[in-house]
Amino acid sequence: MSHSTPDTVRDESASNAIERLEHPWLGKILSLFAIIVALSHIYFNTLGTVSEIWVSALHFGMFGLLCALSVPMFKARSASGQRLLLAIDVCLGLAALGCAFYLIGFEDALYARGVRFSLADWIVSITALALVLEFARRTTGWFIPLLCIIALTYVAWWGRYVGGVFNFPGLNWETVLFRSFLGGDGMLGSIARISWSYVFMFILFGAFLVRSGAGEFIIELARCAAGRFVGGPGFVAVFASGLMGSVSGSSVANTVSTGVITIPLMRKAGFPPRFAAGVEAAASTGGQLMPPVMGAGAFIMASYTQVSYLTIIGVAALPALLYFLSVAMFVRIEAKRSGAQHIEMEQAPKLIDVLKGGWHYLLPLVVLVVALINGFTPTYAAGIAIVSVVVASWLSRTPMKLQAIIDALVLGTRNMISTAILLLTVGLIVNVVSTTGIGNIFSLMISDWAGGSLLITMVLIALASLVLGMGLPVTAAYIVLGTLSAPALYGLMAESQLLELIMNGALPEQARAIFMLAAPDALEALNAPMDAASAQQLLAVVPDDFRSQLYEQALSPHTISMMLVAAHMVIFWLSQDSNVTPPVCLTAFAAAAIAKTPPMRTGFTAWKIAKGLYIIPLLFVWSPIITGTLTEMLIVFAFALFGIYAIIAGLEGHLESELPWWLRLAMFPIGALMLWPHGSLMMDFLGLALFLVTLVWSARRDRLPVHTMA
Repeated sequence: MSHSTPDTVRDESASNAIERLEHPWLGKILSLFAIIVALSHIYFNTLGTVSEIWVSALHFGMFGLLCALSVPMFKARSASGQRLLLAIDVCLGLAALGCAFYLIGFEDALYARGVRFSLADWIVSITALALVLEFARRTTGWFIPLLCIIALTYVAWWGRYVGGVFNFPGLNWETVLFRSFLGGDGMLGSIARISWSYVFMFILFGAFLVRSGAGEFIIELARCAAGRFVGGPGFVAVFASGLMGSVSGSSVANTVSTGVITIPLMRKAGFPPRFAAGVEAAASTGGQLMPPVMGAGAFIMASYTQVSYLTIIGVAALPALLYFLSVAMFVRIEAKRSGAQHIEMEQAPKLIDVLKGGWHYLLPLVVLVVALINGFTPTYAAGIAIVSVVVASWLSRTPMKLQAIIDALVLGTRNMISTAILLLTVGLIVNVVSTTGIGNIFSLMISDWAGGSLLITMVLIALASLVLGMGLPVTAAYIVLGTLSAPALYGLMAESQLLELIMNGALPEQARAIFMLAAPDALEALNAPMDAASAQQLLAVVPDDFRSQLYEQALSPHTISMMLVAAHMVIFWLSQDSNVTPPVCLTAFAAAAIAKTPPMRTGFTAWKIAKGLYIIPLLFVWSPIITGTLTEMLIVFAFALFGIYAIIAGLEGHLESELPWWLRLAMFPIGALMLWPHGSLMMDFLGLALFLVTLVWSARRDRLPVHTMA
């Protein structure tokens, strides 16, 4: 297999697996085992009392066997070659399961020996690592396995030969293997626990919703709600992708499932084909930003920040809505420019009819939210929501009976295979980062390169996420980049808040005590307000070792935790850019295949339409849209909505009608007035007034005859 992007590898793997999944007896065995895997994971997450390391080991063994049997090592040409390859894959899959049972059976014996490896320990650990890397190669390509090999050999071998801050004295291979598998870290560590708990349960929940018919309901609802407006099919793409993304959490799956309907509709309405594909790609990318699933990002973020999952999805909702509305703004402007009209969709029922026939599909989402609000863990809430899908389906004309439930269990498990292998493998990289301290070093380097500038730090993170996204799936890119750079971004955000307190002479007494210990000569200066330069000089005398304590004493626990969430949210959002940013824009390529447009040009169009990915993260850092009260968040949201609309009008040179060049340029500062963190509502209202005047003028100009405008 030559150089491939992650999704092209998955496409090849999927095509190679079709024969096995449809094989008369192998397909049945795979389906039966998928049911066992699903039921066992439901038990682990709801009623089970099995230790976490044992569940992580079984998670690896089960999905290792499924991956080995479902995704061939390579495509064999002859029948005899296929049989030989199947025999090899059966052995590899059973070996993965055997490694899991070995850990469960001989864990106590290992600790009784004082964590000294026997020959069997060596064999099992090496086999487990080799298998997970091979399975990762099959599902995601060569990049992740090679990255893992580089990371593991750095710890055990060549790190000692590196000069400077990256010098690492090294660990022996016994310790490396113990921390990678048998010790419950690495591939069986925190990322694996997220995989078998939160991620699996929500992917299974999504599979039940899809199997119950919710997917068709979502698309019909979008068509009825938005399809008859001017440019309506474009709004359908945005609306449907938002609703579908809240369930699937996958941008490519979003594109494939909704794009086959929305892209032809947009073209029929008069949108240019490349624009139609770009809208679908940009809107589908938002699927990973939309709660409750967020492409597994919400669960990983909750684990990293120790902030509740419910809080994470709560603060993520407004920014996600803002992103989808930004895409809808492009649709509106293009509809006016290209003359796209609403179309009467054949046999499209009225909205009230769709709601009458499918309102019950919304009940599981309500049950999920209510369960979370009432204190259930996300895994329990997902389990309850899965049951509610089945119950709600009996309110329809096509209730989920035993076969439909079995199909949903199989579908959810198969959908989880590549994600499970990916997260297990990425756990190895995360373990190396934490073991060696590279994360802290990388954070210090980012801070040094940025010179203390938050904006430059975000630019560096955006560039790093784009590079990582060329070889890693989005979730993996977020995990790696979040581990490396989130501390630097959080530190700069906390420092900014601290400087503001010092400048206003409002530093709490407990924080002054830190100055008394670290820099007693500066204590007197804290009593009076000062300018930014003086505050920076004052803070500079505090040693780095005291900084974290100073933040904890000066800022409230809520502020600190939400700033950490904001830092991770910035990285998570910027990690999405590889979906729509050339040269590797996987979602845009999938949309281009449906629209039959040039892939790279479609990628640039999607990149332009997805500008919210770069604008909205700025609000996470410089506004209270995540860290503030509900009122503050809504105020930021309202002004940001119009500010982004103004900037998009400047980019497109069009509102309700074409803008003169001077007014087009003016749209950027007008938008900046509403987005800039100046802290003045008067400035926000000034920007809003200027924009609304322009919008009204543009709408009136649009109604004038062409010769009058000329």
